[in-house]
Amino acid sequence: MQQLSELWIKYRIQVLMIVIAAVVGGYWILNKNNNDALISNTNAVLTSSETGSSLTSTTTMKGTVAIDIKGAVKMPGVYELKADDRVNEALKAAGGPLPNADLRQVNLAKQLTDQQMIYIPLQGETPVVSSSTEPSAANNENDSDSSAKINLNTATKEQLCQITGISDKKADLILQYRQEHGQFKSVDELKEINGFGEKTVAKLKDHLSI
Repeated sequence: MQQLSELWIKYRIQVLMIVIAAVVGGYWILNKNNNDALISNTNAVLTSSETGSSLTSTTTMKGTVAIDIKGAVKMPGVYELKADDRVNEALKAAGGPLPNADLRQVNLAKQLTDQQMIYIPLQGETPVVSSSTEPSAANNENDSDSSAKINLNTATKEQLCQITGISDKKADLILQYRQEHGQFKSVDELKEINGFGEKTVAKLKDHLSI
């Protein structure tokens, strides 16, 4: 017993240092493992969040379509709608049809596609009928290679703009006049629209029909 006491007195400092080192080392190892686990969990959460955001963004981009609706509607223009919407939703977005719109010619149940152009015709409008004709002298003088006349009462803005002498602005004026006054009775009725003089209308007769 006396020997143990002597050994303790002689080596107590070394023993205490070993115990302290063991405690500190154990604490450091335990704390490091906890930190590694915390960092791992944080990275997992961030990765999951980024993936979710990416999927949400992709879903949002793919979930809409841009359509261009024209003709006998209250507010024609370009609208962004859901990808699974139908023509009926596009018609509602444009403020609804005009009183003289002919919805019998429109498939309201058709699903929308991106960059789709929808035309709502007026009552009495018929599909554009193209008939081949020989180029006239007036056509040659105006460098026009059009070989078919376009129906003034059913033509879209894109079709009107293909005709020499009709700009984007004039095409809009024609469509506006048609919506407000109904079908044209003759090509000469274009003279009622500002910007269409007698000479201009005379040249357009080679390209337009009723």
